[in-house]
Amino acid sequence: MAALRLVCLFVVLVIGLVHSLDIPKIKDVPLLVKTLKNLNRGPPHQVMTKRANVQEKWITQKLDNFDASNTQTYKMRYLLNDEFQTEGSPIFIYLGGEWEIEDSMVSAGHWYDMAQEHKGVLVYTEHRYYGQSIPTSTMSTDDLKYLDVKQALADVAVFIETFKAENPQLANSKVILAGGSYSATMVVWFKRLYPDLIVGGWASSAPLLAKVDFTEYKEVVGQAFLQLGGQKCYDRIENGIAELESMFANKRGAEARAMLRLCNSFDDQNDLDLWTLFSSISNIFAGVAQYQGTGDIEYYCDYLLSFNDDATAIANFVYWAWGMGNCIDARYEGSVEYYLWGVDHFDASRPWYYQTCNEYGWYQSSGSRNQPFGTKFPATLYINLCGDVFSSQYGNEQINNNAANTNEYFGGMEPGVDNIYMTHGALDPWNPMGHGVEQGATLIANASHCADFGSIKSTDSAEMRASKEKLAELVRQWLA
Repeated sequence: MAALRLVCLFVVLVIGLVHSLDIPKIKDVPLLVKTLKNLNRGPPHQVMTKRANVQEKWITQKLDNFDASNTQTYKMRYLLNDEFQTEGSPIFIYLGGEWEIEDSMVSAGHWYDMAQEHKGVLVYTEHRYYGQSIPTSTMSTDDLKYLDVKQALADVAVFIETFKAENPQLANSKVILAGGSYSATMVVWFKRLYPDLIVGGWASSAPLLAKVDFTEYKEVVGQAFLQLGGQKCYDRIENGIAELESMFANKRGAEARAMLRLCNSFDDQNDLDLWTLFSSISNIFAGVAQYQGTGDIEYYCDYLLSFNDDATAIANFVYWAWGMGNCIDARYEGSVEYYLWGVDHFDASRPWYYQTCNEYGWYQSSGSRNQPFGTKFPATLYINLCGDVFSSQYGNEQINNNAANTNEYFGGMEPGVDNIYMTHGALDPWNPMGHGVEQGATLIANASHCADFGSIKSTDSAEMRASKEKLAELVRQWLA
């Protein structure tokens, strides 16, 4: 069973690569980018029990919402399910983030169920520069200047006003928003900037605080493995990675490279290559924790503990997860080359990485000792990547200033909004950047990232069911 779970993990990693546009298969995705794509994929697809008539539609948006002299426009895609529409139907808008939108979010799940209860119209908007909503002919650094969350939020405001104006039945309809992960952050910030356009919103797993060196992330990943997998599993991870680090540091690099099946081009005397490797190792565990379901971590821990020694366990586990290639390309330069290739080959990994450099940081580093994934992936790795991929202006000082500006503009942990229901999984590595129970958010025990979008069902934990029921009651109040 553990082997089957490993196969599933590999499949999930592969699926995570295609959540944006269909990319011409002319360039392999390097290791670090592959693991980051998996961590940045959209919310889980909902299980559809019936066929819904979801319509693909487009709206014209300004390229620059804040420059009246710029008359350039682009086409923003959205998905519409109006099966319940009637006069005055409320509008349930799910916001897209750094992924391509898909039908299931407006065809099934808790959001769909609440829309059905209130005879609501379901809409899924696509974020500029993702999916098929591409405003510019390239993704050069200059063209990406039109990509930021302020522009995206303004797009949503224009969409709401236009959608209501073009649908006479909905001219006076109330609007509520939902989102997961980054798009949950957008829900909160939209209420801050455009409070009169919506009556409420649901933000699942919303990070609110921009932070460059996001050390807490890997701490929570470690806690997930400790809590669900046990101390022996935690120790195996910690000791195995420490042993691999020691091998590279003590002239046993050739042995470590062989264990990890690294390509000959890997330079273990190059810090950037080593940081890329160990970040990619830690990201495999992060992907398991961030999207874990019942029994997942326990199965992976059983597999890890089936080996006789720590380093062998880690090497075999990550080799499975990385796809079992003839050799593993963990070079830093491979990531740089891939992101530069993305200038002319649209791929969601490049625009999202740009947003992290320009607005948020959120680099999940090894800067804390309270995690089992070693010491060899500092935030410096990701900062260097910003400079090498986009512009030399993106150094440590600039990126920290960018994150500080984001926090100042949107309020950080104090966004100052009402009628926004925030939920987090207690084992979601993103939850330290969002509101906790003391700020009014709901923390769902043993749950992880964006885990609460499914319909209410008998297998929900008591905490999960209570949170979904609380949201349903809040929606009734907002729409009353």
